[in-house]
Amino acid sequence: MRVSRGAVACAALMLLSTAAALRSEPSRLSTSGAPKLRASAEAAQANATFCSKEEAFAWAKKDHRRLLHVVYRVGDIHKTIKFYTECLGMKLLRKRDIPEEKYTNAFLGYGREDAHFVVELTYNYGVDKYDIGAGFGHFGIATDDVAKTVKIIRAKGGKVTKEYGTVKGGKTVIAFIEDPDGYKFEILERPGTREPLCQVMLRVGDLDRAISFYEKAYGMELLRKRDNPRNKYTVAVMGYGPEDRNAVLELTYKYGVAKYDKGKAYGQIATGTDNVYKTAEVVKLSGGQVVREPGPLPGIGTKITSVLDPDGWKTVFVDNIDFAKELGGHAHH
Repeated sequence: MRVSRGAVACAALMLLSTAAALRSEPSRLSTSGAPKLRASAEAAQANATFCSKEEAFAWAKKDHRRLLHVVYRVGDIHKTIKFYTECLGMKLLRKRDIPEEKYTNAFLGYGREDAHFVVELTYNYGVDKYDIGAGFGHFGIATDDVAKTVKIIRAKGGKVTKEYGTVKGGKTVIAFIEDPDGYKFEILERPGTREPLCQVMLRVGDLDRAISFYEKAYGMELLRKRDNPRNKYTVAVMGYGPEDRNAVLELTYKYGVAKYDKGKAYGQIATGTDNVYKTAEVVKLSGGQVVREPGPLPGIGTKITSVLDPDGWKTVFVDNIDFAKELGGHAHH
């Protein structure tokens, strides 16, 4: 039986990375004996996963990924919940208060978290205002009737910043509104949609770099790209499936703007994955930054890894099975 040179090199690489992991990981990861070995074995497995970038990127494309929720900070959680449920038609899915860490979380959306993209609001005790910054764009909500939605929002005291009408040069009916904290929402007319909370728009400093990163590191598809020279911007829509059925990321490049102030309000997007260790490895191979090494969260045990894209936008990848277990405890909602 002949063994290819590539396979030998790959095996050698695995042995090297395993040795490196066993040498360097234990002291950093833990102070007790058994977890040390387990952690180093996991780290070894993570490091030894891929023999080439191509293999890594191919794995990311096959991984079962889905946008789970978008996390951001609000100054008055009760006011925001009231606005989202009464004006935007969302349901409060679950809420948890963590007094020892002085914060409250609320999850809201248009359907169960195991099948829909939802929002996770964070209220930090005593902080009633945040700077949203210039980098965050808006959230998108698809509805059967934009005019009716806008009417409800206005009647409840919501702020309409752009009256409903068709998109310039297009047929889609849209309007823009603001929530109590000043987050912008684009209301799009898309009758019978499966996924009403349909997009998060973020601004990036180099669109080609961002597209390449999201395709490779996050395994997303470029669903469409639109250049608008008159208004000096280009938009790329990235996602894990067609945008009429899945939440998507809309990346916007404004001509000549390479960097944005991100403020302190917007947090991150959580995305499901089958393997946080492999995910972190792919991100590193794509030139992204891992800001929280993959592993279980203390107390909960859910495995996550936190990463940054080239513009500094954060994504937390969450183990699919662990996330399902976490939701299992909230089934009565």
